[in-house]
Amino acid sequence: QVQPVESGGGLVQAGDSLRLSCTTSGSAFRRYNMGWFRQARGKEREFVAAIRWDGDRTLDVDSVKGRFTISRDNAKNTGYLQMNSLKPEDSAVYYCAASSRYLGDNSGAYEYWGQGTQVTVSS
Repeated sequence: QVQPVESGGGLVQAGDSLRLSCTTSGSAFRRYNMGWFRQARGKEREFVAAIRWDGDRTLDVDSVKGRFTISRDNAKNTGYLQMNSLKPEDSAVYYCAASSRYLGDNSGAYEYWGQGTQVTVSS
């Protein structure tokens, strides 16, 4: 069992960068696939990116390709989402999720969720 905790959100201007972190307690994290999702005000939660437990496979949504990079450091029990060239439409609460078996864009398949971190991008 893991309990993700997100950090690194904030208020930035368009074109800036942020790096979100997802930390967990214990070493179980290294056996879980990790996903990042976001939910803008008034909208449904949407998939952003995912990474396999060993870091050997990643997925991301078209709207962030070339701008966002997902990674992980299992020695630190931490996952990351590097966000570059941020746009106002990237503003949302970003959630980290973990799954012991699933790697993909279906939020319902992820077993553990963090509380989220707010990212606001001003124009």
